[in-house]
Amino acid sequence: MAVIQIEDPADPRLSDYTGLTDVARRSKHEPSMGIYLAESEMVIRIAVEAGHRVKSLLMAERWIEPLADLLPVIGVESAGEIPLYVADYETLEQITGFNVHRGALAAMHRPALLSLDELLKSLESITSPRIAILDGLVNHTNVGAIFRSAAALGADAVLISPTCADPMYRRSIRVSMGTVFQVPWTRFDSWTELGHVLRSRGYAVAALALSDDSVEIEEYAASVPDRLALILGTEGTGISTEARAICDAIVRIPMRADVDSLNVAAASAVAFWALRA
Repeated sequence: MAVIQIEDPADPRLSDYTGLTDVARRSKHEPSMGIYLAESEMVIRIAVEAGHRVKSLLMAERWIEPLADLLPVIGVESAGEIPLYVADYETLEQITGFNVHRGALAAMHRPALLSLDELLKSLESITSPRIAILDGLVNHTNVGAIFRSAAALGADAVLISPTCADPMYRRSIRVSMGTVFQVPWTRFDSWTELGHVLRSRGYAVAALALSDDSVEIEEYAASVPDRLALILGTEGTGISTEARAICDAIVRIPMRADVDSLNVAAASAVAFWALRA
């Protein structure tokens, strides 16, 4: 096995791993370079099981043994294959900008996104499909948590608006526990086009929002359509005007104790459960 010892945190071979706490930079750099970062042994394994290809690995030496069975599978066997970079914890922190206590990082080749049409076609065999639509969510933690709820509670796919945070960002992946590799998702370009496409395929579109014309989720669930797309918006401004324009219904979760709303990730879990097929 070819292990490459790293002592210089400025080693140019490690450009995929530098400044991982710089969200603005990484959000542009990773998609433009066609990569994403998988953090922790478990997430790396889930990514590989999903068929994603490893570009390189960076870890503390103690993580070589726990990953020993996986390394030959992904091509870490001899010089010239997948590089395995090893450094002490102090050097790792200097490279990445944070304490890499989870031990292992992998730069992964970012898979190509399905088109909207391809994703919807993949759901045709599902009797009562459920789709989550994320409208302008910029918090990566919320995005990852929604994917985890989608996987656990029966949402079959996720659609991402043009202004929504990247589900393949390191924090989203970590919070999702790797479910961003398991739940089909893609981005769409136009709300108007999305509305036309969903209706042509028989989907009703509902949104979680507080408004005078909203119905309680239990009432909506009593006669929920077979094919449903559910829009989830930001906690501050709610759903956008463009998103609201394609809705057939506005749904609210009733609250107690003068609480007006839930965190969007928590609300998604409630809604996925209440509107499950």
